[in-house]
Amino acid sequence: MPVREPDWSLYRTFLAVVREGSFTVAARTLALTQPTVGRQIEALETLIGAKLFTRTPRGLHPTEAARGLIPHAETMATAAAALHRASSGDRQEEVGAIRITTAEFMGIEVLPAMLAEFAIAHPRIELELSLSNHNEDLLEREADIAVRMMKPTQKSLIARRVGSVSVGLFAHRRYVDARGLPKTPSELPHHMLIGFDKDFHVLRTTGGEAAQLRREDFRFRTDNVAAQLAALHAGVGITACHVPVARRDADLVPVMPRTFAFKREIWLVTRPDLVEVKRVRLLLDHFANRLKAYCRDDA
Repeated sequence: MPVREPDWSLYRTFLAVVREGSFTVAARTLALTQPTVGRQIEALETLIGAKLFTRTPRGLHPTEAARGLIPHAETMATAAAALHRASSGDRQEEVGAIRITTAEFMGIEVLPAMLAEFAIAHPRIELELSLSNHNEDLLEREADIAVRMMKPTQKSLIARRVGSVSVGLFAHRRYVDARGLPKTPSELPHHMLIGFDKDFHVLRTTGGEAAQLRREDFRFRTDNVAAQLAALHAGVGITACHVPVARRDADLVPVMPRTFAFKREIWLVTRPDLVEVKRVRLLLDHFANRLKAYCRDDA
């Protein structure tokens, strides 16, 4: 008698437990009861013939068998989410879900106001925003639209350059009052630079002198971009920022603007099969108009 294949609901529960490390928290995330989550994990273990979790003082840890399942379950989750978005609305209706992916800075400082305008104009369209400094794969349907700071290399994607934005170094006036401003690059090591701890992907894709920076060059380190910006506004030190964003705060002072100034391109990216989906097209056009205006604001 053939072994029955586990259905998606069991893998969805499995992933929730992996991510949360607890039946109780996973149940809350899935809007299920804790006993239901436990039964579903037991059912999956029975079907695959292996134990999936071990209990530790810090929570549930996946076994070797579970770790082998995780990438396949994540692929299923991505496909299920893409299927939901594709079936959430007619191709020619202003209804349904759109998943947008972008870097943390763009998602925190630039896109929210644009998405707010779009949501008011199109209230039946659902918006999902995924923030990552590592590009999600649109061809694998991890997202529908990407707003990227570099030209995509995948030829089968539809990419549109909307402009370029100036980036410079800035410090809060409180920091300047306490420490002064460096006047030459040789003085920077004597100042508190705010930057990355382990994730240097952003700097590697920037090019120029910024790509040569090392972890040791930053005296305040965090991979969380929101924390970097909070530290900047608190007067902790000096860091890079888009010029239009820095101009929102009159207390942010440019640091060596003629020496440390460079441009980052902004690209809108989607898959060919989504170009004629009305809700996607509407958001692409909205982003194009608003991002062009954003790029002009640094002139």
